[in-house]
Amino acid sequence: MSDQRPMAGRVAMITGASSGIGEAAAHAFADEGAAVVLVARRGERLRALVRKIEDSGGRALAVEGDVTDSGRMREAVEAAVEAYGRLDHAFNNAGYASAGLPLHEIDDDVFRRTMDVNVTGVWNCMRHQIPVMLGQDSGGSIVNTASVAATRATGASAAYVAAKHAVLGMTRAAAADYGTAGIRVNALVVGATRTEMMEEVLAQDAGLEQRFADDSVQKRMAAPSEVAAAALWLCGDGASYVTGAAMPVDGGATAV
Repeated sequence: MSDQRPMAGRVAMITGASSGIGEAAAHAFADEGAAVVLVARRGERLRALVRKIEDSGGRALAVEGDVTDSGRMREAVEAAVEAYGRLDHAFNNAGYASAGLPLHEIDDDVFRRTMDVNVTGVWNCMRHQIPVMLGQDSGGSIVNTASVAATRATGASAAYVAAKHAVLGMTRAAAADYGTAGIRVNALVVGATRTEMMEEVLAQDAGLEQRFADDSVQKRMAAPSEVAAAALWLCGDGASYVTGAAMPVDGGATAV
């Protein structure tokens, strides 16, 4: 009997996959039948995640690497094609955030790391993912993780706000570049989400958690699975006429 799940026969690359939104997305895509290529720096956690997915009957491949390394991202895409023959979807989700200090107090190293991971990382992934998708009759779909900080100053650091604005700009430009080639490119405008990275930020300021919750009209933070579900939908056939979009997954934070 053939697999009738929506993502059966498809291949999805997910970065930042060792925890948080990326880990939730790995499970979500695999549960819908996709083979998942999981990329992150923490190799042991990736391999443990692969074992969980395989134990549940899914297909998964771990590629240890940093999105700031263009060569490694090329190798990750090549590994996906070598293992599964194609690349249909990409969820470029790896990110980095730091405490929301005033601009003049942000160290140069923090600024560079913020831009390298959030901006250069997405650039590195798309520039290697897109040529593969261009070579497929079916094209492909890409989702990049942006943030409410891509739309306004949120209290996050100026470096993070600038980086997420850049992600949104790249997303729109790529959507325009490849719209007639069958490649859709969208971004998630993500609100405060309870990930490990967020927990590290919250630990630096006891008042941040309530402030983040209050920013949402639902008065709560998101679960990683809620963001992963949005990425899954944007990659799927139900979003076939959606490209260049900045899709809010923010509990209404950008609505008011």
